[in-house]
Amino acid sequence: MPRRFLKKILPKPHTIEGHKLLRVFGDRLMDPRLWAVHRRSVTGAFGVGLAISFVPLPVHSLLAGLIALTWRLNVPAVYGTIFLVNNPLTMVPIYYLAYRVGALLLDTPPGHFAFQLSWQWLQYGLGPLWRPFLLGCLVCSVVAGLAGWCVVEFLWRWEVMRRYRARHWATSP
Repeated sequence: MPRRFLKKILPKPHTIEGHKLLRVFGDRLMDPRLWAVHRRSVTGAFGVGLAISFVPLPVHSLLAGLIALTWRLNVPAVYGTIFLVNNPLTMVPIYYLAYRVGALLLDTPPGHFAFQLSWQWLQYGLGPLWRPFLLGCLVCSVVAGLAGWCVVEFLWRWEVMRRYRARHWATSP
């Protein structure tokens, strides 16, 4: 992967050190491993970001921060992946895909979704949709996370080998 490009666009740790909301994390957020641009940190962060994008609750940011701090992943890469994949333009198609995958796995026909503001609709209209939706979110999360990690890992290694070969051929007589 283009390491120089990532270093240019990612924020520096000292630029966010003074934010009031981030003081809760204290010195843990200033750990250099959370901001390092190396293969393990960035590829893992991309995979985790893709996996978190399929979480159906609005806790993406909190969950991403906790996982990045716990597993020592690149914080900007995790958040960048989440906000790139799961934004207001892509949220509905992503969750609809998860619902269809869950319905396919449970072998249930996809239901028609017609919202009504009533207790009866919440009980009988929304109830049958939750099982396929949550199963689809879980399956899509695992598959997307692993596939994203593998693809970025492969691209990173390919780029390193390409640069190595170019350097080797340039220096050989």
